[in-house]
Amino acid sequence: MKSPILSGAYTARSVNAADNRLINLYPEAVKEGGYDLGFLTRCPGLRKLATIGSGPIRGLWKMGPVPWVYVVSGQGLYEVNPATWTGILRGNVSAFGGLAQMSDNGTQLFISEATVGYIYNIGTTAFGAITDPDFTSSEFVGYLDGYFVYNEGGGQKFWVTSLLDGTSINPLEFASAEASPDILRALLVDHREVWLFGDNSTEVWYNAGLTDFPLARVQGVFLEIGVDAPNSVAKLDNSIFWLGGDERGRGIVYRANGYNAVRVSTHAIETAIASYMVKNDAMAFTYSQEGHQFYVLTFRTEGKTWVFDVATGEWHERAAFAGGVFTRYRAQCHVAVAGLNVVGDYVTGDIYALDLAYYGNEAQKWLRSWRALPPGQNDGKRTVHKALQLHCESGVGTNSGQGSNPIIYLRWSDDGGHTWSNSLSRPMGQGLIGEYGKRILWRRLGTTQKLRDRIYEVSGSDPVKITIISADLELGATSE
Repeated sequence: MKSPILSGAYTARSVNAADNRLINLYPEAVKEGGYDLGFLTRCPGLRKLATIGSGPIRGLWKMGPVPWVYVVSGQGLYEVNPATWTGILRGNVSAFGGLAQMSDNGTQLFISEATVGYIYNIGTTAFGAITDPDFTSSEFVGYLDGYFVYNEGGGQKFWVTSLLDGTSINPLEFASAEASPDILRALLVDHREVWLFGDNSTEVWYNAGLTDFPLARVQGVFLEIGVDAPNSVAKLDNSIFWLGGDERGRGIVYRANGYNAVRVSTHAIETAIASYMVKNDAMAFTYSQEGHQFYVLTFRTEGKTWVFDVATGEWHERAAFAGGVFTRYRAQCHVAVAGLNVVGDYVTGDIYALDLAYYGNEAQKWLRSWRALPPGQNDGKRTVHKALQLHCESGVGTNSGQGSNPIIYLRWSDDGGHTWSNSLSRPMGQGLIGEYGKRILWRRLGTTQKLRDRIYEVSGSDPVKITIISADLELGATSE
C-alpha cells in the first residue's frame, strides 16, 4: 500500500494527532504522466559567491541600467559587480544590528537604517545621511511615482521626499495614518499603492496628485488586521504577505487578496508561532524558483524558519545543522540579479546563490516524518510492518569524499511521536558505478504497539541530490 509521505509540514498541538515534519525538503506536484502525484525535493543549497565586508549581510538591492548589487554588510555600503562579485565600499551606516531597508528612484538609493536615512547617488558616488532639517527619522521606505515614501518611527506620520530627490524634504509633505489610533509599524509600496501597517489595522493610500501632499487614502479600504513583525511584510505572487493579527488574536500569516487579508498559515504553523517567546523580530524575504514562489519567514530569537510555497499551498522548514541539532537558516535577505537568487548570511559577510544543483560540502541535514497509514485506515488493531520501500532517485553518490556512499536513515515511533526507535541505515547507491536502480528497502520492522499506530522518519545529511517519489508499505496480518 502507498504510505502518505507526500505532503507538507503539519505538527499539531498534539503529536498523537499529527507529526508530519518536513525540513530542507519541499513538495512539488506532478500534473500528468508521473509515477505519483508528486515528489519531495531537496531545498536549494547555498553556493557561495563572495564575501562582502565583515557581515552580517543586512540588506541587498539591485539598481542601475546594468544592475549592480548594493549590499549593506555590517556598517558598510558596498557596490558589487555581479559579473565578478567584487565590491567597492561606498560609505558607512550606523552600527544598528537589524535589517537595512532600501529603495531607489533610478539615480538615488535611499537606505533607511536605525531611523537614519542615507542617500547614495550612483552618478556622482556621493553618499551621506539626509541632512535636510525637516527630515526627522525613517524606518521603512518605498518608491512611488518619483517620490520616496517613508514612515517616521514611533508615531503615525509618513512622508514623501521632493520629486526625484531624496535629500530634500518639504515640511508640509506628510500625512498620518489615522483611521485607527495604533502606531504605524511598517510601510510597503505595491502596485503604485502605499500599504500602511499598524498594530491592529492596515490602510492603503495612492497618488491622487494633490497640491500639498500628493497621496490620499483609498476610500472604503480599511483592514482591521495589523502586523506583528514589521520586517515580515514582503511582496510575492502579485500580492503582499505578512505575520499579523488584531485585538482578538495574533500570530497568523496573511496574504492580501485585493484589499482583504486571507489566512495562509495552518493551525500547526500557528501553534508553533504561539510557542515562541519573541515574535516581533521575525523577518521575511521572498523569491521565485522554477515556478515555486516562496515566503521565507525567520524568527530570529527562536532560530526557526518557516517557508510557504504558493505553488502547492504547503509549508516546510529550512535550517542549518550544527552540533547535532537544527539551527537557524543562514539566509536572511534576498535579491534576484544576473539570473540568480542571491541571499545574504545573517552572521558573516558571505553572499550565496540559491542553487538547486548545489549540495555543498557542509552537512545540510534533511528530514521527513509522516504517518505510516493513510488517514482513516487505522482500525485500532496491531499491525505487522513487513517492509517499507522508499522510492527515490538512487545512484546519486559523488565520485569521492563525503557523499560517495550516501546513506538514508530510518526510525519510527509507535507512541505518536513521543519516543523513537534506533535508526536503521540504507545506502542510496553510488553514481560512479551507476546504481540507478538500487532499492531503498527496510524489512522486518516489527509490530505496532500501544496506540496501534506508527510514524516513520527518514533523514540524511550527505551532499547529494534528494528526490523522494513515494513510500510503499507492506503489511502483515493484524490482531487485536
